[in-house]
Amino acid sequence: MQGVLTPKGQATRARIVEGAAEVLRELGVGMTTLDDIRARTGTSKSQLFHYFRGGKDALLLAVAQHEAGWMLEDQQPYLGCLDSWDAWYRWRDAVVERYELQGDHCPLGALHQHIGRSTPGARAIVTELMWEWQESLAAGIRALQRNGHLPLSFNVDQAAAALLAGIQGGVSIMLATGQSAQLGAALDWGIAQLRAADGVAR
Repeated sequence: MQGVLTPKGQATRARIVEGAAEVLRELGVGMTTLDDIRARTGTSKSQLFHYFRGGKDALLLAVAQHEAGWMLEDQQPYLGCLDSWDAWYRWRDAVVERYELQGDHCPLGALHQHIGRSTPGARAIVTELMWEWQESLAAGIRALQRNGHLPLSFNVDQAAAALLAGIQGGVSIMLATGQSAQLGAALDWGIAQLRAADGVAR
C-alpha cells in the first residue's frame, strides 16, 4: 500500500493481518476466502482493499511476514538468552514443542506455496526470517564463548548455519511424516557438537 498510515490506520491494518492469520491457521490457505477474513476482522470490502491494494495476494504476503515474526517470537525468551547449556536445552524443548503443537501444517510454508516463491516479496520474507534466526543462534554461541564454554577460535557462523539447517531438515521430515523424532535428534546432535568443543564437556 502507498503512503504513510496514521497510527489508527496502522492499528487497523495490523488487526486485519492478525485476524487473517488466525483464519488461515484454522481453515488453511486454500480454503480461506476474503469473505472469511472480512467476517473475522469486521472489515468491509472497500476497507480491505484500501489497506491491501493488491487484494488477497497482498494480504497473504502481509500475513506471511506476520507469521515469520511470530515464528521467532514464539521461541522467546529462550532464543534470546542462550548463555548456558541449560538455556540451550530449554530452547531445544521449546522448538520441538512448538512444531509438535503445530502438527503437520506449517502456516508459513503453506502461504509461500500458495503465493509462489517468485512473487515479489515472498522470497525476501523467508530470507529475512532465516537470516534473523541464524543470527540469533550465532549470538547464543557467542554468549557461550563469553562465558568460557567455547574457545574464541570456534567457528560461530558455521555452527549457527548447521544448526538452522538441521532444524529445517527435521521440520521438513516432520511435515511429511507427522513425527518429530528427527527434529529432536537434529537439535540434540547440534547441541552435542557445541558441547564437544567445551573443555569441561563430559
